[in-house]
Amino acid sequence: MIIEQYFEEYEVGSSRTSFGRTITETDFVVHAGHTGDFFPHHMDAEWCSTQEIGQRIAHGTMIFAIGIGLTATVINPHAMSYGYDRLRFIRPVHIGDTITTITRIADKRDHPKRISHGVVTEAVDIRNQRGETVLACEHLYLVARRDPA
Repeated sequence: MIIEQYFEEYEVGSSRTSFGRTITETDFVVHAGHTGDFFPHHMDAEWCSTQEIGQRIAHGTMIFAIGIGLTATVINPHAMSYGYDRLRFIRPVHIGDTITTITRIADKRDHPKRISHGVVTEAVDIRNQRGETVLACEHLYLVARRDPA
């Protein structure tokens, strides 16, 4: 869906929730192949069964990528990703868990060098099927102003 929204039109406090996505063993294998991260915590079910956690843990970077991908349902031609801040892996995600991403506009501010744009900060809260936060971060957007001064 394309929504044309300028910096002035973003409302602090507005939020949206993605649909859910169940994490599979295939996700683990494909992500390990893409990244080269075959750490036993992610890939060795037998070894994990001997550890306190008891089962394989999803790659944090995979949960970040999938969770952010769940929000990629709206295209705004006046905005682009400016990066991510304060990324934290809060709780483990396992095969069979379903994640959902909730985003909330947390802040708007002037860009320090571009008067034609502002920066919008979106709080990202990725949750499991029990409603527990598993990953949190801030997504920064560089957004064009409707009438640059």
